Amino acid sequence: MVIDNAMRAIENKRLKDILPKNFARQELNKQRLGDVVDLFTNIKMAEHGDEKDILGRTYEYCLSMFAEQEGKRGGEFFTPSCVVRTLVEVLQPFKGRVYDPCCGSGGMLVQSAKFVESHSGNINNIAIYGQDSNPTT
Repeated sequence: MVIDNAMRAIENKRLKDILPKNFARQELNKQRLGDVVDLFTNIKMAEHGDEKDILGRTYEYCLSMFAEQEGKRGGEFFTPSCVVRTLVEVLQPFKGRVYDPCCGSGGMLVQSAKFVESHSGNINNIAIYGQDSNPTT
């Protein structure tokens, strides 16, 4: 219930009813969920400055492991981060719009923003847009 309430608290008008609020359901092991929350609460999310995004890397790792275990059923694919980074390096999104029609978890959008910042560009010169056919992604 606490996590569900936290999800409600961070929603704004545009995100109303978008975030999941089903963490209080019966079949979810409350002890395990609490352990996961404690794990992420009690560790630093950045090490050695802002260079290492521990939470982002953990999320990416979990996505890749899930994709590997589940296979490519239902037409859904996980694009490895090295492929996304290479694509962004080729595109060099310094200005204009970046659109990913199959954005999944938004890796290309995140990498585009990181590219601009790492090349001393102005993040305000790009606009990023994404959509996915799976509404729960």
